[in-house]
Amino acid sequence: MRFGLTVLLLGSCFCAIAQEKVVDGIVFDKTTNGRIAEVNILNTRTGKSAYNNLKAEYQIVANIGDVLIFTKQNYFNDTVKIENYNSLAVYLKPSAIQLQEVKVNSVAINPEEQLAATKRDYTKLYGVLDDRDILSVSPGSGAGISIDALYNMLSREGRNAEKLRKTIQSDYYQNVIDYRFNRALVERITGLKDPQLTEFMQRYRPGYYFVIAASEYDFIASIKSNYRRYLRRPKAYALPALQPAK
Repeated sequence: MRFGLTVLLLGSCFCAIAQEKVVDGIVFDKTTNGRIAEVNILNTRTGKSAYNNLKAEYQIVANIGDVLIFTKQNYFNDTVKIENYNSLAVYLKPSAIQLQEVKVNSVAINPEEQLAATKRDYTKLYGVLDDRDILSVSPGSGAGISIDALYNMLSREGRNAEKLRKTIQSDYYQNVIDYRFNRALVERITGLKDPQLTEFMQRYRPGYYFVIAASEYDFIASIKSNYRRYLRRPKAYALPALQPAK
């Protein structure tokens, strides 16, 4: 009797394991239809998660009926319920405000020039809508309350302007990093080629304050140090290759 119960339990376990299959697919930007990498996929039933690879392809173990949540910074989350094991395309909607295109003839425009060009395109944003000083002082009238500042605080247009200024400032920080931590420099120092070059730059991307404070010697030394660390464990964060759908 005990032997029969053991066999039954083992059979149930094998059956449950056999039901576990891999769901795969690709993640796209809903606005541009371009592929999006480094998206986190969470299976809410198992609590396990995975990231898609640099080609935006993903795979995760899931059963029929499981719910997957796709998340990435600057995108709205998307929730998908698994209904079959066909490859699944997921489209994420950007949450960040799309800035107007800044056309500049210079090929290697520096971040300060790009920020100045953006401010010229958004003159109102950095003019009347940038007034946040409640108290105003005018000759002969003394101190008073700034109507423009009150409007900016209370109106939807003022709040949207503040959000857009923060987005522009955040983009400026990233441009500063990209301008110094660029592919040509990293490739020259490390000798890496794609896809390893892209993976290395994503894994060891420096912060804004380090970029603006580090000397040329310290900056290059940091890249070399991270390269040695990368060579010791090149697959430490690498994602498994996407398997063909079954």
